[in-house]
Amino acid sequence: MALDQSFVGRSYPPTEPYEVGREKIREFAEAIGDNSAAYRDPEAARALGYPDVIAPPTFVFSITYRAAGAVIGDPALGLDYTRVVHGDQRFAYRRPVRAGDRLTVSSTIESIKSLAGNDVLDIRGEVRDADGEHVVTAWTKLVARAAEPPAARDGNAEDARGRTSAVGAGERV
Repeated sequence: MALDQSFVGRSYPPTEPYEVGREKIREFAEAIGDNSAAYRDPEAARALGYPDVIAPPTFVFSITYRAAGAVIGDPALGLDYTRVVHGDQRFAYRRPVRAGDRLTVSSTIESIKSLAGNDVLDIRGEVRDADGEHVVTAWTKLVARAAEPPAARDGNAEDARGRTSAVGAGERV
C-alpha cells in the first residue's frame, strides 16, 4: 500500500541530546577499520586544530538513524517496519562531530515515492549541538519493500491462464 503523500514536509521534534564520548568514537572507528589518530588521540586531534578527538564522517549515522525511528514509528504514517531496509545515506558537514558534543536531531520527511510497488522515503536529519549550532545535515533513504503475494511466499505462482504450479530450483513456468 502506498504511503500518504501528505506526510511530505512533516517534521518531528528534536531527539533527546546524545553525548558523544571518546570511547564511542574509538569503538566506531575500530568497527569500520579506520585507524586515523584524530579518532583516538586527543593530542593528534589538537594538532589538527580540533579541541578533542573527532568522529569519522559516518559516525553520525548511528545518531540520525535512531532519530529516523520517530518517522518509522509514526503510526499515522503506516509504515511496516518489518519491510524497511536502508537504501542510502549522505551528509553535509559544517564541522566534524567531536567528543563532548551533545547532539540533537530533528527529522523531516522530504519525499515519499513509489517504485515498483516499494515505498521510498527520504528523511532529512538536522543535527545541532547544545548551543543550537548546526553541525551536519544527514539524508537517509529508507525503502519499504512491497509485500509479497501469498502465492509467491508459498513457492506457488499462477501462470497467465490462472493455473497454479509449484516452482522449484531449475524449473520453468
